[in-house]
Amino acid sequence: MIQRPFAGIHTPIATPFQHDGTVDEVALRRNVARWMQTPLTGLVILGSNGEAPQLDDSEADRVVAVAREGVPRGRAFIVGTGRESTRATIQAGKRAAEAGADAVLVRTPAFFKSQMTADVLDRHYREVADASPVPVLLYNVTMFTGVTLPVESVARLAEHPNIVGMKESGSDIGYIADCVARTPEAFTMLAGSATTFFHALCAGADGGVLALASLFPGELVRMREWVAAGELAPARELQNRLTPIARSIGGTYGVAGLKAALDLAGYVGGAPRPPLRPAPPAVVDIIRTQLAALGAESLLSSTASSRP
Repeated sequence: MIQRPFAGIHTPIATPFQHDGTVDEVALRRNVARWMQTPLTGLVILGSNGEAPQLDDSEADRVVAVAREGVPRGRAFIVGTGRESTRATIQAGKRAAEAGADAVLVRTPAFFKSQMTADVLDRHYREVADASPVPVLLYNVTMFTGVTLPVESVARLAEHPNIVGMKESGSDIGYIADCVARTPEAFTMLAGSATTFFHALCAGADGGVLALASLFPGELVRMREWVAAGELAPARELQNRLTPIARSIGGTYGVAGLKAALDLAGYVGGAPRPPLRPAPPAVVDIIRTQLAALGAESLLSSTASSRP
């Protein structure tokens, strides 16, 4: 049986800040400890939901070090290291590896987006992978970067021995299916959109890097298990139940929505770093209602009763 590295359910953790704007290390440790009591495969540090572009390098390195202390070996520890230059990306990857990263997640450069041709992106990722002491995961997040890795580039880059997988954050299931079809069997495809996670699994995704997994790790693990077992009806129903909150903490309210949900769920979310602003009270009320609806009954037991 083919082993796909980093297959499973990961969550891109939020970075909590104190009132003075500095990283809240105590809260970070507390959150990580709680996530380690769940069935999550691992954590992604300094992803988009970790507000990575808002942190300077010294802060980012400290977040990695603090989080690494709380994640036991055997649980995946993935660090976002994408930067605008190839040189800076390589340097960030080496620092992450030295701090204990099991793999690095590398977003597409985006500032000079009109010049990010397939050839430029191929060269960038090959040079990063050649220099990386740990495996590299491609990170396609068009909603933020405006850059999309062509499927042809994904297929070529998947042949590199140190590029082991990809996170695709969009909801284009056709794109995911094409990438799965054109990459080696051992290449790991991770979905990043919780609103279409069921559909991505059906298209061949091996798991996900999902903000929703910060709140509902067990449910998303179960959804993956059901799809793998061919039990599509309960998996589809579970997706339908989770979609409203997935939208709220995803494309609708973004990082502010996720942090509000974490606060409501007993984690420490806190305020985003400016220029992002906290979720307004009306949004917090919406999210509170959605969480209450899902928490009022045992979500999994009620869904399981609909099995064929």
